[in-house]
Amino acid sequence: MRDLKLVRGLTQQAEVVFAVVMRETRTRFGASQLGYLWALIEPTLVIFTFYLVFKVAHRAVPPGMDLFSFIATGVVPYTLFASSVTRVAAAIDSNKALLYYPQVQPLDLVLARAVLEAATFVAVFIFLLGGHALFTQRLELESPLTVVMGLAMASMLGTTLGLILCCLGEYSTAVERARGPMLRPLFWISGIFFTAEALPEGARAALLWNPLLHATELVRSGWFRSYDQHHVDVAYVAAWIGGLALTGLMLERTVRSRIEMS
Repeated sequence: MRDLKLVRGLTQQAEVVFAVVMRETRTRFGASQLGYLWALIEPTLVIFTFYLVFKVAHRAVPPGMDLFSFIATGVVPYTLFASSVTRVAAAIDSNKALLYYPQVQPLDLVLARAVLEAATFVAVFIFLLGGHALFTQRLELESPLTVVMGLAMASMLGTTLGLILCCLGEYSTAVERARGPMLRPLFWISGIFFTAEALPEGARAALLWNPLLHATELVRSGWFRSYDQHHVDVAYVAAWIGGLALTGLMLERTVRSRIEMS
């Protein structure tokens, strides 16, 4: 009987999350004439901007890697992380009207935005790298599962951190102002423009404290046959995700009570 109730509860929550995802999709992409194309245009512009910078500066990439794929496998994991943080952090505040429905809980809004961001950037990744492979007539995909694991890590890091910021934002608007300054340094230290293997030992040891760098390294090692990552610690990233998730879920329970009383 308990198992049946659990299955029914999970099924109902999945249906609620799916409904919120559909609503978020129409709200986010349906309101613009560019629609879904903007999700592809934005990261593409970033990638081509840095592609041109690398070309003008004659910046070399590691052997066995082409420049476009090298930048794309760095930009997409970071953008997935940062976008998940930003979207999830605003999930409750942007959809408080939905909480009047008894079936909808704050965590459902968070999960819906996390799912939408993950699905969007997986599609972006496939479009960009697949389009580049068609253009160059060359595809050297070493391990699809490793690529998926790296992207999943970036998504979960962004989602769990976003959940914490989302809950703290219910107490103070200063959290929203602090989010940008907190994310900007990560842009430069998360492996977008370098590999951990290419760093001096001291710098590598310091930057590997950043769990997002591990996710980027995993994506690159899964994409490029010539690149074997020796510094990724999956257990370390899992510990970060678990710690952030536990903190976020405890805060979510507090926020849920606060919303119910307001």
